[in-house]
Amino acid sequence: MTFTQLEIFVMVAEMRGFTLAALRLGISQSAVSHAIRALETELSVQLVERQQSAVEVTELGRRLLVRAREILGLAEAMRQDAAVARGLNQGLIRIGSFGPTSSLKLLPAILRAYRARYPGIEVQIDEGPDAAVIQWVADRRVDVGFAVLPDERFDTVPLVEDQLVALLQRDHPLAGKRSVGLHELVDQPFIMPEQGCSALVEPLFAQAGLAPQVRYRMSQMVTVLGLVDTGDGITVMPELALPDAMHATHPRIVARPLRPMVKRRVGLVFRSLAQASPAVKAFAEIAQVAAKGVGDRRVDGSAVHAVIRSGSDLAHGLAAVD
Repeated sequence: MTFTQLEIFVMVAEMRGFTLAALRLGISQSAVSHAIRALETELSVQLVERQQSAVEVTELGRRLLVRAREILGLAEAMRQDAAVARGLNQGLIRIGSFGPTSSLKLLPAILRAYRARYPGIEVQIDEGPDAAVIQWVADRRVDVGFAVLPDERFDTVPLVEDQLVALLQRDHPLAGKRSVGLHELVDQPFIMPEQGCSALVEPLFAQAGLAPQVRYRMSQMVTVLGLVDTGDGITVMPELALPDAMHATHPRIVARPLRPMVKRRVGLVFRSLAQASPAVKAFAEIAQVAAKGVGDRRVDGSAVHAVIRSGSDLAHGLAAVD
C-alpha cells in the first residue's frame, strides 16, 4: 500500500470516475485503474463498483475512505512540520464553505490575509450546503469547514455573530414596524430559503408551535430576493447572508429583525484542531483576526442594525470546544 494508491483512491471517490480522477491527478486512466486494482488486491476487498455512468464506492470502501483521508492528512501534516522546520511555507489546506456568509463575506478577507503570510500554501475550497460541509469535515474530505455553531461533535472557533431578519416588500403592512414576531409571519406566503437557511428557519417556527405557509422553496439568493421584491412572498434569513448593496439592488425590500431577537453564530469546525497541520492552525488564527473586519453594518439604511461581533469577543483560545 502506497500514499499514491491512497491518493488515487480518494480522488476516484470524489470524482466518481477514473477519467476525471486521472485528469485531476495528471496521470493516465490506466494508471488510475492499475492503482485501484492493486489496492483492492492487497486489501482483498472491493473498494469501488464500476458502473456504466459513474464509479460508486462500496459500503466498505466508504469506511476505508475515511481512513485513507486520515492517513493522507497525517502525512501532509508531517510534510508541513518538516517545511516549517526548514523555514519554508508549503503544503495544502482544504476548506469547506457554505453560502454567502462564508463564501462572500468571510472567506475573501481571510484568504487575502492568509495568502499574504503564506503564499506557498495551496488552498482548495469546496462549496456546498451547511450539512454537506459538516459531512466533509466528518469524512476528512476537508481540513476545516465553516458552519453554524455550536456543534459539539467538533472542535470549533467562533468567528462572527449576526441575527435573523424578515425580508418584506417595502409597502407590506409589516414593513412599518421596527421588528416583527414569528406569529405575524405565519399567515403570509412564505419563501423558504434552502442551502442551510431552512435548517435554521424551520426549527425556529416549530419551537414556537407555528407553521409558515410555505409557497416556494428556493436555493438561489437572487431568486428569493426577486420574489420578495415583487411581493410574491416574505422570508427569513441571516443578516450576513444578504448582499451588502441590497438597498441599492433591491430598493423595494426592507429587512426587519425578529422579535424576540434570534442570533446566529458562524465559525470554523475541525475534527481535531490540536492534531491539525500547521497550515490549518495558521488559517484558524488568521480567520479570527480577519473576521473582526466584518464589523457592524446596516443592510437597509436605517431599517435594521446588524448584531455582528468578531470571534475574539466570543471565545478564548483557538481550540474552544462548544
